[in-house]
Amino acid sequence: MEKKRILLIDDDELITMSLEMIISAEPEFEIIGKGCSGREAVALFDELQPDLLLMDIRMEDMNGLEAAEEILSKHKDATILFLTTFSDDEYIVKALKLGVKGYLLKQDYKSLPAALHAAINGQSVFGGAVVDKLPTLMSSINNENGFDYRKYDISEKEYEVIQLVAEGFSNKEISQKLFLSEGTVRNYLSTILEKLNLRDRTQLAIFYLKHA
Repeated sequence: MEKKRILLIDDDELITMSLEMIISAEPEFEIIGKGCSGREAVALFDELQPDLLLMDIRMEDMNGLEAAEEILSKHKDATILFLTTFSDDEYIVKALKLGVKGYLLKQDYKSLPAALHAAINGQSVFGGAVVDKLPTLMSSINNENGFDYRKYDISEKEYEVIQLVAEGFSNKEISQKLFLSEGTVRNYLSTILEKLNLRDRTQLAIFYLKHA
């Protein structure tokens, strides 16, 4: 089995050592490089072309968000997963808009191997504390120039459903707000997920936030 190649970037040496132990314990992963700043992340990504970049956000020289933006501008398919202590709303929104694969908090380190697997396989990965914030983040975003739903073959009514899902409303609440039956809302949601090639409500909310 060919090992998946991981690039690890964190400015805390003890954290780096701990993460290296956790990741190296998984036989399918191989750490091919380490760095301690966003600028190193950019240079090492260009040089090593890893399968996944696991990176902190707050670092000197260049932070993780700036590094991710530069990397994704050159490597559109780069798989980047943030692992940070900070769950600041501004960071989360910026990270999702950049198109990274996930945002985990360091206290969720036990779920890291599963998150690496999921991200490498193309899934979006977010810690529970981050997912809990999504409805609040959605409702606070100014969407006047936002998501051009028509280019995804989404109807106006389907777009209304997407907005309400993103704001955390249940099918029953959506049915009441849009004067539809719950069955019709479920049908709308199923059609929307199929059109956007998404698996569930959480992925739909994240998709909306990225494009808002």
